[in-house]
Amino acid sequence: MSTDRPVLVINAGSSSLKYQLVRPGSGASLATGLVERIGLDGGRVTHAAHGQEHATPVDVPDHHRAFEVLRAQFAEYGPDLAQEPPVAVGHRVVHGGSRFASTVLIDDEVLEALRRLVPLAPLHNPGNIAGIEVAREAFPDLPQVAIFDTAFHQTMPPAAYTYAVPRAWREEHGVRRYGFHGTSHDYVARRTAALLGRPAEEVAVVVLHLGNGASATAVLDGRSVDTTMGLTPLEGLVMGTRGGDLDPGVGGHLARVAGVGIEDFDRALSKESGLLGLTGSSDFREVMARRAAGDPDATLAFDVVVHRLVRYLGALALVMGRLDAVTFTAGIGENNAELRSAVLSRAGLLGIRLDESANGAADGEARISTVDSPVAAFVVPTNEEWEIARQAAALLEG
Repeated sequence: MSTDRPVLVINAGSSSLKYQLVRPGSGASLATGLVERIGLDGGRVTHAAHGQEHATPVDVPDHHRAFEVLRAQFAEYGPDLAQEPPVAVGHRVVHGGSRFASTVLIDDEVLEALRRLVPLAPLHNPGNIAGIEVAREAFPDLPQVAIFDTAFHQTMPPAAYTYAVPRAWREEHGVRRYGFHGTSHDYVARRTAALLGRPAEEVAVVVLHLGNGASATAVLDGRSVDTTMGLTPLEGLVMGTRGGDLDPGVGGHLARVAGVGIEDFDRALSKESGLLGLTGSSDFREVMARRAAGDPDATLAFDVVVHRLVRYLGALALVMGRLDAVTFTAGIGENNAELRSAVLSRAGLLGIRLDESANGAADGEARISTVDSPVAAFVVPTNEEWEIARQAAALLEG
């Protein structure tokens, strides 16, 4: 980067506003914050800067007030935005559809296009849009940049993103696989290549982004060629409250035998399935503790999670035709050595030899395969905020 002026990274949801001030060149985080419970009782802001964290109850009726709170936190606790103004505001946007295949500068036309994409992500995009609208008012002199979770996956070939459904669904309603967690998969794949000492354009890696939301992506020579999430974030792996892959006939079956309507069905798939549906808890740490105590539901849930991961790991490796590395990231992927061991101990057919000692000791970026393993395995903490800042700054420089 020719300049390392910070980027203010915004992740706006319907009831929350996460922010971070990041130097795009070095990735240094100058401040982080979270405004919670927007439009609800019990609002709260947490701001961390200069090694200190401050938490304060606040009244936050809407996103306008949330940005006022954000600016007040910087004014009181630093760093001073007037002394070193951000070069841009970078916004995380969940769904860019097929319209947005890369990072874009936000103008009125882009904002209107985002509004038209709301039906593809009705739970996420409205909050993202609200954050953009208010940020443009709060920081009128700064470029506003949109970075899309779906953009990285726009390099998938038609065979990977096309569903075998009626033409009208595909052409008139945009029914296809889009994929998500793109900024994380992009960042982690490039870090994996760096750990291998090779250019990203020469590496085949499967990235396993395992958090409360989870997805796996085949990244071949720096490009996403297949991923597990689809039109929505419901497809693919088992997650905290989402069950992942499901026979589409389940919806019709439940409508006939139990009178389950489409809204109840959607809600159950998004908020009542996955680990929660299997165990009553969406917290993987609690599930692991219960499994260790012999709980049969937790044991089954762990086995289902591992089975789905192994199945997709093998499939994505075959899609690429070669494999140099497998990398675990996000909260569960970075912190649960037992899950990594369970997956990789079944991946010997792919040429992975797990180093159990290195896996158990992994803290931060770490190689967890043996030095003579034909295919490497890594843990790489994701850093989506740095990736957003980097892409925003790169767009402005370009």
